[in-house]
Amino acid sequence: MPTPRRDGRRPRVTVLRLGHRPGRDPRLTTHVALAARAFGADRMLLTPPDPALADRLSAVAQRWGGGFRVEGVERWSDAVRRFAGGVVHLTMYGEPLDRALPRLRRRPELLVVVGGAKVPAELYRRADYNVAVGAQPHSEVAALAVLLDRLGGLPDGCRFRGAERRIVPQRNGKRVLRTGRGRAP
Repeated sequence: MPTPRRDGRRPRVTVLRLGHRPGRDPRLTTHVALAARAFGADRMLLTPPDPALADRLSAVAQRWGGGFRVEGVERWSDAVRRFAGGVVHLTMYGEPLDRALPRLRRRPELLVVVGGAKVPAELYRRADYNVAVGAQPHSEVAALAVLLDRLGGLPDGCRFRGAERRIVPQRNGKRVLRTGRGRAP
């Protein structure tokens, strides 16, 4: 298990999904959000805003628990400028994750920027850390999941508060319990 911050907690993480194209990228952006939520991020900022996608992702958090939320932002640069913590840009051109991890774990809050095919050059300059999970072309979903796992692993054994449903891990088959919390599915 990765080593957490000295105070025993992992940094609070916000994910900024850059370059979402409403109507064209809903599946990829949904996967970014699902990975972010499952691996312990608190929220995702989406630029440009996509209220329909945000509503669908809120429904996931409602059913499966946790406080994860999606917020639309008009300009990524404003979100980066206003963020009080460290800004991490995930890019295959950055410094190796292993080298950056000790510094990232010491930060109480991180904004992890996950881009698309064309990331503005300005982001490379404005980020506190340009970090590469691997120096090869790869999925932004995979890179985000690896980073979040390495920051401190999955939160609380994958159980989220307020869940309407809970998966019971088992060797074969699948079992989902209704917890009686929240609204009826």
